Amino acid sequence: MAFRFEVLKTDPTGARLGRLETPHGVFDTPAFLPIGTAGTVKGISQDQLEALGAQIVLANTYHLYLRPGHERIRSLGGLHAFMSWPHPILTDSGGYQVFSLAELRKVTDEGVTFRSHLDGTEHFFPPERALEVELALGADLIMVLDECIALPAEEAATRAAARRTLEWARRSREYFGAHGDPRRQMLFAIVQGGACAAIRRENAEELAALDFPGYAIGGLAVGEAHETTCGMTEEVTKILPGEKPRYLMGVGKAEDIADYVMRGVDFMDCVLPTRNARNGWLYTSHGRVVIRSARYAEDLRPPDGACQCPVCRRYTRAYLRHLFVCGEMLGPILNSIHNVHFYLERMRGIRAAIAEGTLAVRAAQWRQQAGAEEQPADPREEAEGA
Repeated sequence: MAFRFEVLKTDPTGARLGRLETPHGVFDTPAFLPIGTAGTVKGISQDQLEALGAQIVLANTYHLYLRPGHERIRSLGGLHAFMSWPHPILTDSGGYQVFSLAELRKVTDEGVTFRSHLDGTEHFFPPERALEVELALGADLIMVLDECIALPAEEAATRAAARRTLEWARRSREYFGAHGDPRRQMLFAIVQGGACAAIRRENAEELAALDFPGYAIGGLAVGEAHETTCGMTEEVTKILPGEKPRYLMGVGKAEDIADYVMRGVDFMDCVLPTRNARNGWLYTSHGRVVIRSARYAEDLRPPDGACQCPVCRRYTRAYLRHLFVCGEMLGPILNSIHNVHFYLERMRGIRAAIAEGTLAVRAAQWRQQAGAEEQPADPREEAEGA
């Protein structure tokens, strides 16, 4: 079989240690996926990603459809060849852009009509079209089209989006059965339901009955409280089949990742490591460092003395601050390498803790470290980096 998911051990918290075999290699779970929206993780080359230990990356269907186009990528050998990444790739369906580009789209039961944020041209995306694009891209793990709504939301709107997501999942499954190849690509359904536990449970049960190869949890980390994200995740993972991989979309903060894993999530993704790197925020074992602060102008320490990434082994805080203040492009690059390493190292630590049965203890330690983060000299630094 081209795909094989195996749970190797379960922690007392419910966290799962596993591995997922794909046509382009194996990745260990729980895993964090660096985001390569347009076929690149911003500021980091593929060689550097491999050196950091990244086993899988995420690319964005919506953006690649608009530029350079899925047919062009297909003609060039598919996404793996196009971006010179021979390892597993996950593509989302564009459903999040339905949410984030609210002013440029219209949603009906038939699909999504949107205007390109690049040139204003109009495009119609039924769920079948989204899968057509993903089949052309050729990623290993692919998502059905879903409707992600903003929170908070009224129950009627939440239920309507969940119903539409379910129907789109049925249509996507039929389309994949006729046009896809389960030996080459693993199709994931996406559970929706906003912050309503009853709707989440109902949607999860109905999607589980459709027997997809994998399941994603969407529509969270869109502004709701962390406790709500955890609660909705737990409601869903209790229902989803235990032998299938579970993907929590678009999360999260470094100190929160273990909380999701302890609720049975197998992999996740988030823009924070690279986005915050470009804003001069560095994750460290003793909290976040806002590198643009003037107090680092003569600081000869590495960003994190406990870190073994290439940046911490070679560069000082003073130099990184200098790069940021001068607007040198090397600054965001080095910051991004460090932050992605931090997230990948955190996942390695989580996997080791699950193997030892000590994840709850380690998670509490990580959260305490995050709470003791270095305070900026000027409180405005926090707001300016958002």
